[in-house]
Amino acid sequence: MSQRIDNPRYMNIALDLAGRICNGEFKEGHRIFGRSTLASEYNVSPETIRRAVNLLEDMQVVVPAQGSGIYISSLNNAYSFVKKFQNKDTIRSLKNEIKALLSQKKDIENSINEKIDTIVDFSDRLKNLNVLTPLEIEIDNDSKLIDCTISETKFWQNTGATIIAIKRNDTLVLSPGPYGGFERGDTIFVIGGEDVLERIKQFMKEFQR
Repeated sequence: MSQRIDNPRYMNIALDLAGRICNGEFKEGHRIFGRSTLASEYNVSPETIRRAVNLLEDMQVVVPAQGSGIYISSLNNAYSFVKKFQNKDTIRSLKNEIKALLSQKKDIENSINEKIDTIVDFSDRLKNLNVLTPLEIEIDNDSKLIDCTISETKFWQNTGATIIAIKRNDTLVLSPGPYGGFERGDTIFVIGGEDVLERIKQFMKEFQR
C-alpha cells in the first residue's frame, strides 16, 4: 500500500496564497492581510504564517513591508511557484502508484505460485493413489465447448475423463463440478484411462451443441 506524505502546514498555506493570487483574489502590487490576520484566517500560529510568507518571499511572489503588510510582487512568479509544487506532487503520486502496483504484482505472483504448488500437490496425491498424472488440455478459441457446462457436454460419458481443475487466467478452479463451464482460453486438467487423450481430442472435434 502506498504511503501518503503530506506537505508541511506552512507550505500548504503558501500554496493556497499563491493560488489566490493566480485566481485574481489578490492583485499584483496590492497589499494583502498582515500576518496576524492570516494567522487568524488559517487558524495557525503567527510563526507558521511567517514561514509561509518567507517561502513566498524566497520565490519572489510577495514582498513584506515592515509595519504595512505584505504586497504582491509578481503574478508570474505565483504561477511558477504553484506549477513547481504541482509537478512535485504529480511525480510523488506516480511513484506511490508504481510502488502500489509493484506490491500488487508481487501478490499476484505469490498467488500464482500457490496455485502451481496446489496443482503439483494434487498430482502427487493422485500418483500415490496409482491414478494417472493429470493431463493439461487447452480449449481452442473456436471450440464448440465454449459457453457450455460440463454437464451439458456429458464430458465424462463421452470421454471417460474426469475434469479435476480448470485454469482460467490466473485463477485455478479445483473440482469444478457438473455446472462448471468452458470459456475461451481455459486449460482443463483431466484424469482417465490410457487412451483418454485421444478420446478427448476426438470428442472436441465432433462435439455438437
